Amino acid sequence: MNESSSWIAACGLDCETCPIRLLPFDEEAAERVIGWYREEGWLEEDEGFSEALERGMYCQGCHGDRDLHWSPDCWILLCCVDEKDLNNCSECGEFPCDQLVDWSQEREAYQKAFARLKKMHTARS
Repeated sequence: MNESSSWIAACGLDCETCPIRLLPFDEEAAERVIGWYREEGWLEEDEGFSEALERGMYCQGCHGDRDLHWSPDCWILLCCVDEKDLNNCSECGEFPCDQLVDWSQEREAYQKAFARLKKMHTARS
């Protein structure tokens, strides 16, 4: 993976392989995500790919169309991209902030994202 990829989210998640981003053009990712959407109750059992596309239930990353972002009100996205005009948190002069450190402890994927940001931040120094 290219750490400087435009598919690194503001928070450090790797969007390049994210099935939510891949939904429109990767059949395997679409099946996985649509199954999850059904489990969560976001799609009915008789709904699928076309309904997910129609509702914009996919993402173009933090620097893509905000109407097609998985979580357009994400606090990290708002702080990093909107307020500070950065690509990701590793570029921030306040990195790592307490809020990001706390967020990184919530899930294993977030811990990996935070580790990626730390590596990117160190490479900039």
